[in-house]
Amino acid sequence: MPSAYVMFNVSSGSEDLILEKLRSIPEVQEACFSYGIYDLVVKIKTDSMEQLKELVSHRLRTMTNVISTLTLIQVEQTKIIVNT
Repeated sequence: MPSAYVMFNVSSGSEDLILEKLRSIPEVQEACFSYGIYDLVVKIKTDSMEQLKELVSHRLRTMTNVISTLTLIQVEQTKIIVNT
């Protein structure tokens, strides 16, 4: 199952509206606000690369008030254990 992190740069003041839209998309696993160039970081998980491409290109990037996105496709996941 392909996963990706999508960073969103959105119009000022539209963060809550975008977050509300993201809540209605089942492939969205997590979303958080951030400071810096990007306003939101969203983790998505799909059944195929084709579905991931469709989701990012036609549903996420085209949302009203989205200025730009950056997509990072996850290639491997590693669990990190911290000894305290």
